Amino acid sequence: MDIMLIIIIVVFAVGFFLIRTMFKQQRYRNPGEVVDERNLQEYGVPAKTLYTSSKVLTLHHRIDVTDAQENVVYRAETNFPSIHDKTNIYTADGRHVAYMERKLITLHEIHYIDMDNGTSFTLSNEIFHIIRDVTNIEGLDWILEGNLLQLNFTIRDAEGELIAAVSQKVLSIHDKYSVDIYKPEYEEEVVAILIALQHMIQDRESAASSGGSSSSSAS
Repeated sequence: MDIMLIIIIVVFAVGFFLIRTMFKQQRYRNPGEVVDERNLQEYGVPAKTLYTSSKVLTLHHRIDVTDAQENVVYRAETNFPSIHDKTNIYTADGRHVAYMERKLITLHEIHYIDMDNGTSFTLSNEIFHIIRDVTNIEGLDWILEGNLLQLNFTIRDAEGELIAAVSQKVLSIHDKYSVDIYKPEYEEEVVAILIALQHMIQDRESAASSGGSSSSSAS
């Protein structure tokens, strides 16, 4: 058998295995569906669940946050172009909730967030973790941690108590997430963190893509 054909078969098999594993590991659920059984066993019944979906191919990078009835509750808009990724978050009725921007030159994927309720904090990702991401939420003393391979994240306070559990939908061009909130008094902070996290992940993917393109050009 031709060596190139063998390589293609192996790559296809590995890719199929990884995708199948990701689908099995994901805990994302669509509006109207029951809470994932693993989340129920590990965390209990959430106080409420929100959902996000990025709008693609627009002059404003936009992320909508909806409730279980698919009504828009929050929206995040980023002007294009925006070197510092300056983003504003609003409620559905137009009330300003938060402003965030990215530190331009950093090794730690830093985003600054100012809430309209007077709270300010910074998301800083520890980039040297190979599989398990650790994102510090400085100013709140919260920790966001999760496994990128499983597409699941949790947000916990300084005492380790669960604030929210976040799950991403596999293979979605709109970057869909479901967010089970366990401490509703922190809902707006959770939304701001999730928006910033999505921007951080997209930045990482863009950087990886640019690096791959540069490598290809160099070769």
